[in-house]
Amino acid sequence: MAQSGSQEGPLLSGVAQRYASALFELAQEANSVDAVAGDLDRFGRLIQESADLQRLIRNPVFTAEEQAGAIGAILDKTGISGLAGNFIRLVASKRRLFALPDMIRAYRELVADAKGIVRAQVMLAEQPSDKVMNEIKAALRDVAKADVALDVKIDPSLIGGLIVKMGSRMVDASVRTKLNSIRLAMKEVR
Repeated sequence: MAQSGSQEGPLLSGVAQRYASALFELAQEANSVDAVAGDLDRFGRLIQESADLQRLIRNPVFTAEEQAGAIGAILDKTGISGLAGNFIRLVASKRRLFALPDMIRAYRELVADAKGIVRAQVMLAEQPSDKVMNEIKAALRDVAKADVALDVKIDPSLIGGLIVKMGSRMVDASVRTKLNSIRLAMKEVR
């Protein structure tokens, strides 16, 4: 039992990667890589913002027809069509909606790789100003020696500072971590 649970992650990412790669190749042939990325990002935001949509894509109780019908209505209402719309409809008909967020993420990574863009995740205690964001982006661009796309997440528990993850590297310059280090050092002194 434990083995099958541990394999679920790689299986899911394999499915997501295969679907995303196929879509990326089609988008390249149609010269619509950016348009497809934009439509997928819009649909991804819809998933994040709607608990009902999250339930629809994750709940196996819904039949393929119910999922395809609901997804079709959403796509029609939002105006997502073309390759991205057809792709999402295909995913729904194949009962793979549960993997759609990972497919969108994998597609975004393929686009970034093709453009030579490095992705970095930045966690901050509060929403930064544009000036601060530009400074962070410039510093990361110097380190990566490439354009950098930032995924910004706000986590008030950091208190201040930031945590940056880029590739296999991570820099934790948060106040929370510094306070924990001081607390640990004080315990050792006793």
